[in-house]
Amino acid sequence: MKFYVSCGKGLEYLLADELVALGCARATAALAGANAEGELRDAQRAVLWSRLASRVLWPIAEFDCPDEHALYAGVAAIDWPQHLDATHTLAVDAHVSGTAITHARYAAQRVKDAVVDVMRARTGARPDVDVDAPDLRLNLVIRKNRAIVSIDLGGGSLHRRGWRLKQGEAPLKENLAAAVLLRGGWPRVYAEGGALLDPMCGSGTLLIEGALMAADVAPGLLRHDGLAPTRWRGFDRGAWQELCAQAQEREEAGRAALRPVFHGSDLDPHAIRAARDNEVMAGLAGVIRWQVSPVEQLQDLPVAAPGAGEAGEGGATAAATGLVVCNPPYDARLAADPALYRGLGKTLKRLVPEWRASLLCGDAELAQATGLRANKKYQLFNGAIECTLIVCDPIAPRARADAGEDAAPQALSDGAQMVANRLRKNLHKLKRWREREQVGCYRAYDADLPEYAAAIDVYTSDEPEPQLHLHVQEYAAPATIPEADQRRRLNELLAAARDALAVPRERIALKTRARGKGGSKYGRFDQRGEFLVVREGAARLRVNLHDYLDTGLFLDHRPMRLRIAEEARGRRFLNLFGYTGAASVHAAVGGAVRTTTVDLSATYLQWCADNLRENGIGGADHRLVQADAVAWLEADRGRYDLIFCDPPTFSNSARADDFDIQREHVRLLRAAVARLADNGVLYFSNNFRRFRLDQDAVAEFADCREISAETIPPDFARDARIHRCWRLQPL
Repeated sequence: MKFYVSCGKGLEYLLADELVALGCARATAALAGANAEGELRDAQRAVLWSRLASRVLWPIAEFDCPDEHALYAGVAAIDWPQHLDATHTLAVDAHVSGTAITHARYAAQRVKDAVVDVMRARTGARPDVDVDAPDLRLNLVIRKNRAIVSIDLGGGSLHRRGWRLKQGEAPLKENLAAAVLLRGGWPRVYAEGGALLDPMCGSGTLLIEGALMAADVAPGLLRHDGLAPTRWRGFDRGAWQELCAQAQEREEAGRAALRPVFHGSDLDPHAIRAARDNEVMAGLAGVIRWQVSPVEQLQDLPVAAPGAGEAGEGGATAAATGLVVCNPPYDARLAADPALYRGLGKTLKRLVPEWRASLLCGDAELAQATGLRANKKYQLFNGAIECTLIVCDPIAPRARADAGEDAAPQALSDGAQMVANRLRKNLHKLKRWREREQVGCYRAYDADLPEYAAAIDVYTSDEPEPQLHLHVQEYAAPATIPEADQRRRLNELLAAARDALAVPRERIALKTRARGKGGSKYGRFDQRGEFLVVREGAARLRVNLHDYLDTGLFLDHRPMRLRIAEEARGRRFLNLFGYTGAASVHAAVGGAVRTTTVDLSATYLQWCADNLRENGIGGADHRLVQADAVAWLEADRGRYDLIFCDPPTFSNSARADDFDIQREHVRLLRAAVARLADNGVLYFSNNFRRFRLDQDAVAEFADCREISAETIPPDFARDARIHRCWRLQPL
C-alpha cells in the first residue's frame, strides 16, 4: 500500500531515509514529504517513531475532481460507516491547487457535508465537528483535478512531542530541530562519546530533542501516552499497543544509559527558566546543564560527565568530541544581527575548535557572517521562513602548509568577486520561482559579464540526498584575446562559482563549447560513464555532465516537457528526434497510454530506455525506434494524439540522408501532421537562430500558432531566442 508522509520543506530526503530505516518497503522524496510503501503497521510505526514527519496520511479514496459537485459525489461514494461511528467527532484539513476549486476551507466544508449526509442516511445520526481534538481527522488534497481523501493517522501534527510547557518568542518546531541534529550527525557523535552544546538555547528545543534522541525515546510516546492517536475504525490497535510496548522497553533502557553530556546557555534568564520546565516535562530533569550567559562570555564548559579520577560537577571538563547546534535569531521579530553571528563563530572557534557544528541561520549572508567554513549547506524552512543550515566539521580546521583542498579558502580576486556577485544576484532573482516550481536544474549564469563568457548550469542530484553539481561551458574566446588572459578569466569564473554556490571542485564539469562540423556538437568528451539522477516535475532523469558536450537534458525545454506531462494522460505520444527521451518519460509519467520514441542514435535510445526504467516504466506500450525520423515518419501508418518534434539544426550522419531544418521543415511537418489523430496536437521546436517558418506552405495543411514565449523559462529569459516553438493541429 502507498501512503504519504508530510514534512517541512527541505527535510524530504532525510524523511525518506528515516522511513526506510523504520521498515517501509520503499520511500521516495516528494514535495514537502515522501511517498512511502508498506503495510498499515509501517505507517503506524512512522506515527510513533518518526522524528521528521508532520503528518502520516493513509489514503482511502482517489477520484477525478473537476468541480465542487464531483468533490461532493466522490466523498459521498465512500462507505463512511466503515471508517467512523456516528458518535465520533470529525475534522477536515484541505489543500487545493488549480482553478476549479480555489478555497481550501470551502473544500473542507464540502467534504464534511458529504460525510455527515452519508452517516445520517445510513445510521440516522451524524458526527459533530471538533477542529481541535477530533476522533477522526481527514485530509483532502486536490491537485490537477484529482482528489485524494486520507486518514490522518496521527490525528494532528506530529512535531508536537507532548513535553513543551513553555516556549520562547520564536520557537523551533521539534521535527526541524531533529533535522538540525541529524544533519550534524548527532547519533554518531553521541555513540562516540561526544557532547551536545547549544549556546543560544532559548526554551531548549534542540537540547531536549537531542537528549530524547540519545535516550532512544519514541517521539510519539509522550504525545499519545500509549493511547491510539485516532478512533478511525481501520486503525490496528493491537499493532499499536505492541509497538508502544516495544518503544517503552527501549525507552527504559535508553534513559537508564543516558549520559549527562548536554549544555545549554542563553543570555535571557526567562528563556532558561522555560527550558528547565520543559526539561522536567520531558522526563530529563538533571540531564541538561543550563547557564545564563551571553555567547561571547562562554568559558570552558562542564559537558563531560565526571569519571574515575575526575573532579565533581564543578571540575568536569569539556568533551574531546561533540556537536554544537544552534538556531540564532534571524527573523524580523528577533532582529537578526550579523555581529551576533560573528560573535558566535569566534566563540566556537575559541571554545570547541575540534567539534562539529550544525547551525540553522537566517540566510546565506548570515551564515557567512559566522566566519565558519561550511562543509555542507542545506536550505530548510522554519515555518514560512527560509533558512540556511550549515554543517562544519571541524569548526576550526587546521590550515595545511601545502595549501591543499583543506586549507583556508583564499580571498577572491576583483574579477572573481565581480562574477560571484553577479551569480548571487541571479540566484536571488530566480529564488522564488525555483522554490515555487521546485526546480533543481537550471541556468545560473550565461555570459552575463562579456569578459567571462561561459554558461553555468546547476544540476541537483536526486539521491541519496540533494547535492549540487555544476556544468560550466566556456564559450570559445576570440583569437584576439591572449591565452594567458583566457586562463585567468576561466580560473576566476570557476573560483566565483565555487564560492557563490558552495560547490567543491570535484563536482564541477568544465567544457569548451565551440561550433564544430557536422554533428560534432554531440561528440564524446570523456569516458567516465558517471550519471546523476535529477528530478524534474514528477520525472526522474539521468544526466551525464562529463562524457558529452550536452548533458542529456536541455534545460530550456523544461516548460515544454512539463506541458507534455500535463497533456499526455490517456493519449498516444510520439517523440521525434527523441534524444535521451526526457519528453517521453514525462509523457509516460503523466499517464500516456503509449509512447513511441524515434532517434537514429543507439546511444540515445539506450539512454531513453534507462530513463524510462528509472521511473518504473517499461513494456510494449513504450516503444523505442532506431531510424531516420523523417523517413520513418513518412512510412509509418500509426495515429498519435500528441507529438513532440525537436530536430537538430542539421545532421550529416552516415546512416541517413543529410538533414537541414530550414530546408526540410515543411516536409517534416507535413508528414507529422498526417499522423495526428482527430484533435491531436503537434509541438514543433528548434534552436536554429536564423530559422524562418514557411507559413504559407504550413497553412495548407495545419493550423499553426507560435508559442515560443510560453516555453522560455525564467532562467533563460536573458536569451529569449534560445529556441522557438509552434503548436500545430490538422485542418
